[in-house]
Amino acid sequence: MSLFSLFKKKTEQVPVQELKVDIHSHLIPAIDDGIQSIDEGLEILREFEKLGYSKVITTPHTMSDYYDNKPSDILGGLEQMREAIKKAEINVTLEAATEYYLDEHFMKKVKQKESLLTFGQNHVLVETGFINEPPELKEASFHLSMQGYKMVFAHPERYLYLIENDHLIEELVDRSVIFQLNAVSLTGCYGKPVKKLAEELIDMGIVGMVGSDCHNMGHIDLLKEARKTKYWNKLLQLDLLNNKL
Repeated sequence: MSLFSLFKKKTEQVPVQELKVDIHSHLIPAIDDGIQSIDEGLEILREFEKLGYSKVITTPHTMSDYYDNKPSDILGGLEQMREAIKKAEINVTLEAATEYYLDEHFMKKVKQKESLLTFGQNHVLVETGFINEPPELKEASFHLSMQGYKMVFAHPERYLYLIENDHLIEELVDRSVIFQLNAVSLTGCYGKPVKKLAEELIDMGIVGMVGSDCHNMGHIDLLKEARKTKYWNKLLQLDLLNNKL
């Protein structure tokens, strides 16, 4: 039996929901490869409001070699954005967590039981390199779970090591890892293999969250394009956690 068939039998669709909460973006100014100014962030948040979003949980990178952001950096930037949002009268609630890069530096934080920047009900957003499976992947899911965290796996459809690796996908699902799909992957902007895996994960019914991964206005344009694809409604029929956050 294929992995697709296995998950398809387990999937129970729910009525199509309107997406109200985005859980992956880079909207704290000038601390990573996302927006570089408050005005740029406000322009993007106005577009989220027009699309029907009431909350955006922004998640700038935490990467030891490139964006070594501390929680204080992120939360300080969050307060700046919140003040600007209020003045601009944008009706979107902004919250913040971070997108941790899974490597030995992250594992050191976890093993030393440092307080992690979370969202929702102790959710931790984690990304990896795109080509090779990191040796810490399964270990991270174990340690995070033991400490009461819920591991959210950022854009799994983009990882080449997951393509045609049904066993690893099944193992991660069995470990209660939450798969967070990038909506824009449905447009093919990352290439056909990524688009195909995104669609397969939706067909399996194992996507638990969806995010824009918005870095700039170009991603807003792609999000609008994604909402017109045939898989958008299929995605919204899944029991997504977004609107419960």
